[in-house]
Amino acid sequence: MNSLLGPLASAPPRQLLSQTLNFALVLSTAFMLWKALSVLTDSPSPIVVVLSGSMEPAFQRGDLLFLWNRWKDTKIGEVVVYNVNGKDIPIVHRVVRRFGGGLKPLQLLTKGDNNAADDTELYAAGQDYLNRAQDVIGSVVGYVPFVGYVTILLSEYPWLKTVLLGIMGLTVIFQRE
Repeated sequence: MNSLLGPLASAPPRQLLSQTLNFALVLSTAFMLWKALSVLTDSPSPIVVVLSGSMEPAFQRGDLLFLWNRWKDTKIGEVVVYNVNGKDIPIVHRVVRRFGGGLKPLQLLTKGDNNAADDTELYAAGQDYLNRAQDVIGSVVGYVPFVGYVTILLSEYPWLKTVLLGIMGLTVIFQRE
């Protein structure tokens, strides 16, 4: 362990500070880009990963989806991402029915393309439809196939997060300028 920290211990304090600030800059830039994208798309989560096969063949597990939430009128056949009260994982499904709109709140019924039944069983207790303004995170406007598999692997194998962050941190600390 001492040989691993040798270069770190012998580095001048100014270089250590510079590399620490460089690492903080990378993290803060990523956070600012995420927040800017959230504001631009009007979505708290402008990029999501498909976690199940419920939307096959349209979207596969691991596809990275780009969302847009500035259109408030959702059409039948549109793929939306929504959150259910009490559940943290967003759901990606297609709108199969819509009710209201105009002066009445727009309500949606969704279903996964690969599912036999609609999503009423997935909604919160006592909820028959999604409220477009409250429940929908955004509509899918584009995707990149399988890129999100990294996220799935990191959530299914938590030790990978630690390894990846450790490697990134060591790379920043030990890089030479």
